[in-house]
Amino acid sequence: MSEMAEKDPKQAAAHMSEDKKDDIMQNFKTFKDYLGDQVHKGEKLGLGEEGLSKGAKRVADYLAKHEEPRNREEKVLNELWNVANEEERQHMSHVLVKLADQTN
Repeated sequence: MSEMAEKDPKQAAAHMSEDKKDDIMQNFKTFKDYLGDQVHKGEKLGLGEEGLSKGAKRVADYLAKHEEPRNREEKVLNELWNVANEEERQHMSHVLVKLADQTN
């Protein structure tokens, strides 16, 4: 999540083309692959689990507020995120990093 950990997700999204966003978000496997690539980049930069999870949480907060889910899996994640409290969101961020890390 180097991209995600280094900059504000709003800035990262602003620099990403709509086509690229659509490519990533349309298919859940592609979305997981993208997250996995970002986790591996973050690990190479020396980010530990806590740093990766903080980056994942910032991205998830951004997605929940600014992007519509584009498939069933993203819809479930969005609904879970929206009903979770802050502590639960932190736990979910750790799980998302684990999921993404195991993807690639």
